[in-house]
Amino acid sequence: MNRRSATTALMTLPLFASLPAGAAAAAAPPRTAWSFRTSEGLDAIAFLGPLSGKAFYARYYAQELQDFRPRIAPAALDALTSLVEAADADGYLLWPRLSLILSGGRSDTIDDLLASLDDVGRTLRPRLEASVYWSAALWGQFESMVERLRLLLQGLKAAGFAAYRRGLIAPAEARAEELLRSFAPVDIISEQERLVGRTLEREIEMNLLWFCRPHGVKLQGQRFIAAVQASDATIALTAAHEVLHPPFDMRGAVARRCIAQLAADPLLQRILAEKSRDSGYNSIEGIFEEDTVQALDQIILERLGYGQPPAQRWADSDEGMHVFAAALYGMLKADRFDQRGGNIEAWLDRAQARGQLAPAALHAAAAAVLGRAVDRLWTPSAATR
Repeated sequence: MNRRSATTALMTLPLFASLPAGAAAAAAPPRTAWSFRTSEGLDAIAFLGPLSGKAFYARYYAQELQDFRPRIAPAALDALTSLVEAADADGYLLWPRLSLILSGGRSDTIDDLLASLDDVGRTLRPRLEASVYWSAALWGQFESMVERLRLLLQGLKAAGFAAYRRGLIAPAEARAEELLRSFAPVDIISEQERLVGRTLEREIEMNLLWFCRPHGVKLQGQRFIAAVQASDATIALTAAHEVLHPPFDMRGAVARRCIAQLAADPLLQRILAEKSRDSGYNSIEGIFEEDTVQALDQIILERLGYGQPPAQRWADSDEGMHVFAAALYGMLKADRFDQRGGNIEAWLDRAQARGQLAPAALHAAAAAVLGRAVDRLWTPSAATR
């Protein structure tokens, strides 16, 4: 945690939200406890996106790259290039993956991150192994990166990243006060519990970073990354979305049946083949989890007054790839799941058994939400390759 000073904001400011107006359980105690903070260490990891030179990130940080990239030793930049190439080859996004793993240890400063790297088996593996994110393959990929990541973080530290970032992030303190006022009535946890059919932790910790655009990112626990520059609506979206990852057991029988059905959909296979890999979700498994969460968060945001029109949202997001999210949202609304609530895993199990995830039904549901013809659900001419 950063210490409060003239240039660094310490934000661990709890608030307790009330249920949304008109909710049946309006008299119940609030379920959501918010906190807001900044993190030098996580910002350093997020900066790896822009530093990679990929336009997907660099477009947001042209001035910062011009100012800071020349300060970094060539050996550190070479290490970054190697890490990015490895992540691209394996089909995942580098800095969000690193943020997830490193959040299992202390991450307030670059020195905290370097200390974790000194003994990853002791500092990082136990927390990751106890989480839903664990796999031996993921851990093996991370271990292979440790020495290159150490060199890169040392390069950022030597180049004066901490002081440079402090000059940019100082307005975060005022932003935290704005968020306290804006989110006082917002009870996202109650809405999420109503749709997943299980009890969630009450706490939501938002780490406000400078260098994370365009991502909102899930960390271990109910901890998330959002841009300090983000609007209230984007903060609400980050919380409504990221808490739900994963919405249920992605290795369970229901998920496996749904994924097998979607894997046979030629439209989804086209999307995987033609979309930009920089947006993530580069597998049917990734699309299934992400789009299930997007369908649920759209319902939540609408009920809390932050939702944008679904057709507009999914037309503009990630090249328009989230066809399954639009279809699932439409089917849930048609079934009044948004009003009744329930258990999304059980609902999907029934939907898959009824054939609602088969291409014809799925495409028709997506077309109705997106306002497009079935044969125009994916337009590769708009995709960035």
